[in-house]
Amino acid sequence: MLTGITHLHSTLAILVILALLLSIIYAFISKPINEKVRKIAKISMIILHIQFLVGLILYFISPLGFFALSRASMSNSESRFFFLEHPFVGLLAVITVTIGHAKLKRSDDSSASKAILLYYGIGLLLILSRVPWSSWSILN
Repeated sequence: MLTGITHLHSTLAILVILALLLSIIYAFISKPINEKVRKIAKISMIILHIQFLVGLILYFISPLGFFALSRASMSNSESRFFFLEHPFVGLLAVITVTIGHAKLKRSDDSSASKAILLYYGIGLLLILSRVPWSSWSILN
């Protein structure tokens, strides 16, 4: 079960990256923002939330997860990355994209593209900064 959830988390990461990129590209290309761009942005946010929920499940069922945290594991950079930095930055990315989507829903067409470009772009950069590239199961 743990392996399946790990692979799901890795696969969803690819979908999240592609969906956020697609949202940013469509927001950049289409002026004014149309309903298609708004739907793509909403789907991106939903995929990101699903990814975060799967990550939380993985965080709490993994033998190296939440219940294995200790002072010794915090001194190890790899343990600290997987069980503190990766989830925390993921949470920040989810919050950032959610704020961007809320601003998108309330904005007119002129500021809607700015909201997507700024908030979804920051969320994408946060995600890309904390992807475990060296141990990502999709690449190995």
